[in-house]
Parts: sequence; structure tokens; C-alpha cells
Amino acid sequence: MSIKKDSYKDINFCIRCGNELSIQNDNEDKLRPHCDKCSWIFYKNPIPASACVILNDKNEIVIIKRKVEPQLGAWALPSGYIEINQNPEECAIEEMKEETGLNGEIIEFLGYYPDFSPLYEKVISFGFLMKVIGGKLQAGDDATEARYVTFDDCPEIVFPSHRYFIEKVKKRISHEELATD
Repeated sequence: MSIKKDSYKDINFCIRCGNELSIQNDNEDKLRPHCDKCSWIFYKNPIPASACVILNDKNEIVIIKRKVEPQLGAWALPSGYIEINQNPEECAIEEMKEETGLNGEIIEFLGYYPDFSPLYEKVISFGFLMKVIGGKLQAGDDATEARYVTFDDCPEIVFPSHRYFIEKVKKRISHEELATD
């Protein structure tokens, strides 16, 4: 699937030299904005993010009500975009602390999930099962609320990637409970 010209409608000027960009095929025959002055090329790539499934000893998970776009006011997992100086694990630990007040460590990598983004077109979310090692549950920087819920009492979670990670943990817990019965 190739990128179409209208995908670049808001990409007009070079971030290096300020010259107007022209949209043309590159050496891979892919359509991209190019700077004819300094040869800089704009690459449109998915934005990486990390999401946390925080589980307590009662098998409840932490959800937050979003304070910012995208999806202001909706329920989600604690999550955030990975900064240039972070790996996905570092981002998960930082977002857990920032959005919930809880200190955590990673129990397990749950996988990744590519998702549509109204802001960035595509996000690739990396999911992590997290364990609480300290702190106090409270809404943080990007959240108006933070709370524990059971899987059965969980409200609608806005992002498909978050629903995917929650379902993965829920199935694992159900399977483990069946194995111990």
C-alpha cells in the first residue's frame, strides 16, 4: 500500500532549512516530501506508544479517564507516546507513575498492536503487564480519574489496542484459574 499525495497535505516546509517541499518519488519509488535545497526527506512513520495493564492481587486493573486529546474524557489504560530517549519499557514505567501515582515494574511484555490515530494516522502500541511496587493510586498529569476495576465492571475502553491488551490478560487469568481448580 503506497502513501498518497493527500497524506502530506500539511507537510509544506523543510524542518532543516525552511524551504518549500516538493512531493516526489524517492530512490525506493515511494512518494515523499523532499527539500530541493538541502535534500532532507520527510518520512511518515507510525508513532510508538506504551500501554500498561496494572494488575493488583485481586485481579483488578487500573484505568484512567483521559484529561487530554485524543479521546478527552474517555476511559483508557495508562499510556503514552515513547520519547526519543526512551525504550518502550522505560515509557511504560514512566507513564504508570505520571498517570496513576503508582511505581511499577514490568512483569511481562504483552505484544504490540497497530492502531489508527486521529492525531498521527497510525500508532503502534506496546503493551506491558505491570506490578505495583509503591506509590498511591491517584489521577496524574494526563488523567482526571484513576481507579481499579474488575474485568467485568470495566467501562468501555476507547482504544482498540488497550482493549486487546486487557483481553489478553483477562484470558490468561481465566486460564490460570481453570488450571488451579
